[in-house]
Amino acid sequence: MPFAYAKTGMSLIVQKYGGTSVGSIERIKIIAQKVCDFQAKGHKTVVVVSAMSGETNRLTALAHELQAQPDPREMDVLLSTGEQLTIALLAMALQNCGCDVRSYTGSQVRIITDSVHTKARIREIEQSKIKHDLDKGRIVIVAGFQGSDEKGNITTLGRGGSDTTAVALAAALNADECQIYTDVDGVYTTDPRVVAEATKLDNITYEEMLEMASQGAKVLQIRSVEFASKYSVPLRVLSSFVDGEGTLISAEEGRMEQALISGIAFNRDEAKLTIVGVPDQPGVAHHILGPIGNANIEVDMIIQNVGVDGTTDFTFTVHRQDYEKTFKLLQTIAADLGARDVSGDTKIVKIALVGVGMRSHAGIASTMFAALAKESINIKMISTSEIKIAVVVDEKYLELAVRALHDNFDLAKAE
Repeated sequence: MPFAYAKTGMSLIVQKYGGTSVGSIERIKIIAQKVCDFQAKGHKTVVVVSAMSGETNRLTALAHELQAQPDPREMDVLLSTGEQLTIALLAMALQNCGCDVRSYTGSQVRIITDSVHTKARIREIEQSKIKHDLDKGRIVIVAGFQGSDEKGNITTLGRGGSDTTAVALAAALNADECQIYTDVDGVYTTDPRVVAEATKLDNITYEEMLEMASQGAKVLQIRSVEFASKYSVPLRVLSSFVDGEGTLISAEEGRMEQALISGIAFNRDEAKLTIVGVPDQPGVAHHILGPIGNANIEVDMIIQNVGVDGTTDFTFTVHRQDYEKTFKLLQTIAADLGARDVSGDTKIVKIALVGVGMRSHAGIASTMFAALAKESINIKMISTSEIKIAVVVDEKYLELAVRALHDNFDLAKAE
């Protein structure tokens, strides 16, 4: 991807505003004034917007009134109109503020993607139009979530795709920063709705944010963080409703000896399945997970027990919406393997401690397990990485577990 844009003396900032930020004409007027004031401070400004809050759901519902399974190509054509509506309205609002502005759809600005409809990936971004407008002192507005393939077909990037559009543009333009404006004022040590004492983080690393997002934190789309990390784009999460510095997501830069744990993420959408008494022999894991993968079902945590009497138990987790489909597949696989039984549990949650400080400190796991044991919370599964420890527990213990861990690791005192 040809990401290169020579920096000038002026800073170049890409801002992204989500659906709630532009959810009404009144909100669009507020954002327009905010962007105008920002540019007046001497910033070259590119704005990426999502569809107005609820618009994508409305369009999807219309499609389903006509087709039970809408054609993916036509679905992309339909859904892309949500962002097209927003860019035009925001451009008009900015003009009313006295700003010179140009709006572009993804295909107009030439965001080139592959041809996988409804979940396309960006391959290349044409910079000439944006560069020309910025050099003329204009604010550039780009529709998020969309692009076009090499044949000119409109494509969309999947859920949260506007975040990815913003970061990709920031990388292509070599922007000084990509700012994601949303309905929260930053990244917190955990969900404040679960722990009132949760603290907003001033800084977090790309690695930590990736782990937080993959473990259930819904502040940013995972692909956007991956993109930011790959191209070293400083990424800042801010609120479009209240002023503040937000949370900066960037490279590690010597934070190894700081906080052991940056945050606690959790995911309520997990389900656990176990195939009992499968032959303990080479290839059994592939025999089980191969058909699961071929069915486009993502597997998360995996545990295979120590073999006894020539058999073993194999347990894994999937997204809860895939539970029924996976259970039926597993019954067929069990019959093929001669396994004794298949069991499942949809009343579980995954809780994860995340922090780069884990690399240089021992005892994090034992402290975590002791805190859960003190609350009589049984751990069903464990998964670890260099900067993460995740456990599966019964759903009813979610809030108790998160609060206990937040207290034990003193996250309310986070800087």
